[in-house]
Amino acid sequence: MAKIAIDLKRALERQAEHGGPGRAEARVLARGHGWAVEDVVCTSGPQDRPFEERHDEFVIAIVTAGSFQYRASCSRTGREIMTPGSLLLGHPAQHFECGHEHGAGDRCLSFRYAPDYFEKLTADGGGGATTAFRSLRLPPLRAMSPVVARACAALAGSSDIVWEELGVQLAVETAHAERHAAPVRNVVTPAAVARVTRTLRMIERQPDARLTLGTLAREAALSPYHFLRTFESLTGVTPHQYIRRLRLRDAATRLIVEPGKVLDLALDAGFGDVSNFNRAFRAEFGVNPRAYRSTGNHQAHT
Repeated sequence: MAKIAIDLKRALERQAEHGGPGRAEARVLARGHGWAVEDVVCTSGPQDRPFEERHDEFVIAIVTAGSFQYRASCSRTGREIMTPGSLLLGHPAQHFECGHEHGAGDRCLSFRYAPDYFEKLTADGGGGATTAFRSLRLPPLRAMSPVVARACAALAGSSDIVWEELGVQLAVETAHAERHAAPVRNVVTPAAVARVTRTLRMIERQPDARLTLGTLAREAALSPYHFLRTFESLTGVTPHQYIRRLRLRDAATRLIVEPGKVLDLALDAGFGDVSNFNRAFRAEFGVNPRAYRSTGNHQAHT
């Protein structure tokens, strides 16, 4: 995950050097009949005005770095905060806009599906064909952690992951998770959104720091109680869940991409010993770290 964030940082530095408005640049990583996957790096910031766009296909975009606001004209939930590990959802003919009011830049791994192909995938996966998403995003859910970590590993350079297989798994599991997710209505002031976004950016800059509820609440200039409620309302998870899930996803990505020792990964992820790391990893991914690394075929933990 560090490499992914570093690539975004370099893009932002180049943008600052050359000046002008920020923009999104998409690089096609793979494509096939009815599907494609792109690496999208956006250098827009608070100075850039969002503009309305339109989805022509089904889109599931994994946020891999940065944060931004996502809004669809037909949504009842207002703007959603997109953070690392969350999934942006879009369907054909949906009008939307993305904004960076509280920080510059983001990076997404965007999977695009032709409507008939996506509907067939989700119908074959059980539960009926998905013809439209009810929500604008899925928060960083435990059920989605394995496929998100594999996607990040592929983006970071792993050659053991087949994009088409990953796209099929992502489509089916996202449709299932979205179908069963409770609808969310965010009623949060713009000032509170700005403050919580500031803490999200701090977490991303210092993923290994000891970030307590009190530390984060002070950064947001909110009481711990108010911060906890606001953070969970905006992100869909508590601060503790968000930070632990971020660290475990990073560890899972590194297990696939790097040859390092499990002990070193455990310490880097903020765990005091391997046993605690193993328990947390198994709870998140359904297998222990060594099994996860050796199989290369990771299924969501239910």
